[in-house]
Amino acid sequence: MHVAHLSLTDFRSYASVELGLEPGVTAFVGPNGQGKTNLVEALGYVATHSSHRVANDAPLVRQGAARAIVRCAVHKDDRRALVELEINPGRANRARLNRAPVSRARDVVGLLRTVLFAPEDLSLSKGDPSERRRFLDDLLVARAPRFAGVRADYDRVLKQRGALLRTAAQARRGARGARRQESDSAFAAAGAGDVLSTLEVWDAHLARHGAELLKARLELIEALRPLVTASYAALAPSSAPATMAYRSTLSTGGDDDEAAPGGELPGERGSFDTQTLSTDLGKTLEERLRERLLEVRQAELERGVTLVGPHRDDLVLGLGELPARGYASHGESWSFALALRLAAYDLLRADGGDPVLILDDVFAELDSQRRRRLAEMVAPAEQVLITAAVPDDVPKELAGARFDVVEGSVTRVR
Repeated sequence: MHVAHLSLTDFRSYASVELGLEPGVTAFVGPNGQGKTNLVEALGYVATHSSHRVANDAPLVRQGAARAIVRCAVHKDDRRALVELEINPGRANRARLNRAPVSRARDVVGLLRTVLFAPEDLSLSKGDPSERRRFLDDLLVARAPRFAGVRADYDRVLKQRGALLRTAAQARRGARGARRQESDSAFAAAGAGDVLSTLEVWDAHLARHGAELLKARLELIEALRPLVTASYAALAPSSAPATMAYRSTLSTGGDDDEAAPGGELPGERGSFDTQTLSTDLGKTLEERLRERLLEVRQAELERGVTLVGPHRDDLVLGLGELPARGYASHGESWSFALALRLAAYDLLRADGGDPVLILDDVFAELDSQRRRRLAEMVAPAEQVLITAAVPDDVPKELAGARFDVVEGSVTRVR
């Protein structure tokens, strides 16, 4: 797979740009702030419908413009697809495939597959659990685009259930203030008793969609684990071995805070694997999720938030017997983040067809040894796109086409 052409209209700093690309290595070189990352960000957006730099779409549209358009021609084997995305902040995005409209923008997810390395990836090993959840879910969608719908369904249910819980929590506090009681009868007397029966309906939806997402994550981790271990060993051969485990609120009950420091060691409380889940009491994941929701019901009504489900789980990374978060050095943290991305690339490649590799200002962050090892590992990819501030940041192992990017002007020089 490779991108043969990229066209941008009112995307980030570009009023308009047309860019012909080819297989092999292509480097975009220029000082910071000139628009290099905007080019590869656009391709990442086509692949995932999200940006690796911002959480919402508004910054993607050029100042003063109402919308942005990204078009790319994707070649896979002997087939060619023209994918067009219209980005409309605050409104539904629209998509076209081979110039014909599609009913939903997410229907074009998966036509372009990318693996993107960026300085922001350090948050995979050092950041909050949400970063690692996003890594897993983005990879699920890249492998099987139908999971875009699973994620959307789960997020929709979570939002509706959260609104109900907030209503219930407010009514409960009102009942206590009036009656100085803490019983469900006071809660019902406040006129919100019907919330409980409605909540049971949303529990069923959350358990069904959550179980599907959780099962897929666990299977993905089993497939990733040996690839991450091998990639990390290649990048940091003198370090302790890399390990991974899944911490689920099926065990912790949702009491762990998002910002809790460190994390648990693989194998400690809350860690699961597919074998454990398939043999534990013969219960399905959906049944276990519903049980846990009932167990934490009172706490949820008190706090007004959903405490159990994949949205509060974590991928726990370790180095030997220590959690990576809080214990890994800066170089080890970088190596772990890179190992996760390399493992994702290997997994997608094994599924059929090389994804496009994007290295966004990564080499400047690495020491000479890690820079050389990474270059050697990615050089065989069908298409590699690199951004760098200066030509010397591009390793000699990745020599190829080069575009200079200065003040929004993109010029091929090699």
